Amino acid sequence: MSSARLMVLRAILAFPVLFAGASKAPAGEADSIEARIEIFGLVGFHVLTNRTTVEEAGDRYSIAMDLDTRGLARVFVDLTSHSEVHGRLARDTARPDVYRAEVHRNGIDRAYGVDYPSDGAAINASTPPSPGWSLSVPAELIRGTVDQLTAYFLLERQLAQRGGCALVVPVFDGSALYNVRFTDIKSEALSADGYQNFTGPTQLCQIIREEIHRNPGPGEDTYQRGKSGMPALRQAI
Repeated sequence: MSSARLMVLRAILAFPVLFAGASKAPAGEADSIEARIEIFGLVGFHVLTNRTTVEEAGDRYSIAMDLDTRGLARVFVDLTSHSEVHGRLARDTARPDVYRAEVHRNGIDRAYGVDYPSDGAAINASTPPSPGWSLSVPAELIRGTVDQLTAYFLLERQLAQRGGCALVVPVFDGSALYNVRFTDIKSEALSADGYQNFTGPTQLCQIIREEIHRNPGPGEDTYQRGKSGMPALRQAI
């Protein structure tokens, strides 16, 4: 894989757990955070736009994310995607109900989906990329998993409650089964600059994807390792 493609895929990994420039909903409405994150590569090349909305209302949550590669990055990864999840909140965790994703990558359209019955099972609702292609993963392996949006949401909640990154989340995204392992790197203070307007303490996390089972298909390149940062202190939304 070329270094430029890897750079873009690592940028895609950087799910917006750092809500730079986020805005909250007015009082009395469902609590909501909206974030737009622009990713820039070497010498200032614009490579990716990430728009994410996170909402919490009572014991419910929803997350929607849109990704679009920009400029020269499209030479390596021409990507547009929309993914969303709706689920339930508990005191120490979050459990998805429905996850759906529509992805257009390098001329190939894919549809991913996972349904989560209340008994802890996970049901693959993805569309095979072509007739005869199997997306079968043993049901016993994906039981208790969550989608990738919820995985990062769980990290955010843990950081808000405990201040540390150490967490392992089993994920099934409709095609691949893997663990996302978060570990602490360091704490640092960010200052507003030309790329983001957050000022304050943040916790930098290392993110490692540990592959368990994968249904390889066209255009399925993804990350194995990356980093992401988040404000060390977050008010409850």
